[in-house]
Amino acid sequence: MTLADLIARNRAGVAVGLPSWCTAQPETLAAILHSYRADDAPILIEATCNQVNQFGGYTGMTPADFVAFVQGIARAQGVDPARLILGGDHLGPNPWKAAPAEEAMAKARDMVAAYVAAGFSKIHLDASMPCAGEVLTPTEMASRAADLCVVAEAAARGRTLHYVIGTEVPVPGGETERKDALAVTTPEAARLTHDQHRAAFAARGLEDAFSRVIGLVVQPGVDFGNDQIMAYDRPLARALAQSAPALNGPLFEAHSTDYQTQTALNALVQDHFAILKVGPELTFAFRQAIVALERLEALMGLPASGVTPALLTAMRERPADWRAYVPPGPDQETLMLFGLSDRLRYYWPEPRVQAALARLFAALRASHPPPGLVARVTGGLVQMTDPADLPETVIRMMVGAVVQKYRTATGA
Repeated sequence: MTLADLIARNRAGVAVGLPSWCTAQPETLAAILHSYRADDAPILIEATCNQVNQFGGYTGMTPADFVAFVQGIARAQGVDPARLILGGDHLGPNPWKAAPAEEAMAKARDMVAAYVAAGFSKIHLDASMPCAGEVLTPTEMASRAADLCVVAEAAARGRTLHYVIGTEVPVPGGETERKDALAVTTPEAARLTHDQHRAAFAARGLEDAFSRVIGLVVQPGVDFGNDQIMAYDRPLARALAQSAPALNGPLFEAHSTDYQTQTALNALVQDHFAILKVGPELTFAFRQAIVALERLEALMGLPASGVTPALLTAMRERPADWRAYVPPGPDQETLMLFGLSDRLRYYWPEPRVQAALARLFAALRASHPPPGLVARVTGGLVQMTDPADLPETVIRMMVGAVVQKYRTATGA
């Protein structure tokens, strides 16, 4: 099923959609892809402009590197890479917004070209951020997005791209402060964003490209913070949901749906939020698996591998990735390690953390823990598990629970 087919079915009232897996953490991606081994469903994996770009982003990967990275994991998990749909999220000047607009947009154009040339086919065009303190109108935002579309279409060389437009989204990675309420996008605002982009595309002769816009990013009233989840309020979003079919093309894309209940995710898909993005909840589940394995290590009387101490040391030495999310105080360490924004996901690649993980996995593979003890630390994984695959089995169980929730909501 193509993205266009999926959107058309949802618009017609069929409760189907697609999860958007937003993570570059290799063990987490392996667990996600493993869950697709037994079927032939499409798999949407996305990278963001800060995470992956022509300069490497914070992962150190260019778009071409990311494609090779994901395809390699897919093959290792027995999944045909041809099933992958790769998406670029918030592609625009955001990584360089402190620079003058001309400079930032030049880099954004190069980034979009690199993403498309590497094989990404779902492109979120987002030029909403002011550069170097400028005042930017919605019309100018749409115009810049259309400029980026010109570059994408040229780089596609005949391949079909699908686009996402709109920028009314929660703070990437979760809120840094507690919120009492969220403002749901109004139908009028959604229509205005749609129409402004349509006009900007038409002014550049991009009518065909606009016909391939499948998603409009809006705020349905869902978000999360380090110690807070803002749940989907279906009655509050009813007017927005009812307005979607009248767009006569795209439906809605929901960002920061992490930690929503199964019922809420089901309702979002029924309400024409056909694409559900999830990220920190996936790596949060990976971290939970590692904590369980460390607990098993202790119960087995094995020498401590030191994964958690290594993480804390790395976080204290380089606090930039968590400081804004964790207030000072007695709960600081707890929120560093267990906050829902999962800021520690930035620290898994640290060499000392990787060395500690390797020690943990090797020790457990050699220890042959009894199934009952594994069940004690995992919350019920009672099965005979090959010790050689024990770490991966536990990771698949915990990440897989999140994956199953989203696949159920989207009709898998």
